[in-house]
Amino acid sequence: MNLSFFDQFMSPHLLGIPLILISLLFPALLFPSPRNRWMTNRISTLQSWFIYTITKQLMTPLNKKGHKWALILSSLMIFLLSINLLGLLPYTFTPTTQLSMNLALAFPLWLATLLTGLRNQPSASLGHLLPEGTPTPLIPALIMIETTSLLIRPLALGVRLTANLTAGHLLIQLISTATAVLFSIMPAISVLTACVLLLLTILEVAVAMIQAYVFVLLLSLYLQENI
Repeated sequence: MNLSFFDQFMSPHLLGIPLILISLLFPALLFPSPRNRWMTNRISTLQSWFIYTITKQLMTPLNKKGHKWALILSSLMIFLLSINLLGLLPYTFTPTTQLSMNLALAFPLWLATLLTGLRNQPSASLGHLLPEGTPTPLIPALIMIETTSLLIRPLALGVRLTANLTAGHLLIQLISTATAVLFSIMPAISVLTACVLLLLTILEVAVAMIQAYVFVLLLSLYLQENI
């Protein structure tokens, strides 16, 4: 029983071929491609408004140099949001519950922000490792602490996204299992459990959206420090 709860996080295979690539590419098929017309349909208009709102929210804290990252950060936000929400559907697989994938997204982007700062303003970037006015005896310890906190950022990004989505999926499966088991034994308790399941599902929709936003927002904040 315990192993079956974690089976949902295993990458699906068909004839020995991993299907995670389909899970990653399928969300892109749901978004209509923009057309060169003045009048578009409601879906395209809503999509354009949504992308504009996300881009504006992410780029507001950054200066003009950081606006070059608008495309990649907005695309990452929509990508994570689509995967997280589609993963809440029955009989689906959520790639963002895999720590390896989240680290593969977090580490290169974090490294890119760090290298951008070291290239454009090396003194200011290295200055974050030592706060101003630090006593001389504490300088080696503070440099080690700040360096560790800097290097642990991509790990924190990946673990945060993985842990929140994994915990939510496990809770949904546990409560849904309890609802099915209690239906024939205690129908009243089963109905109450089903109400809790409905509220938890609504909460998980909010968590899926918030975690995608937090992931990209923290990357934009790291970028802000380095430009």
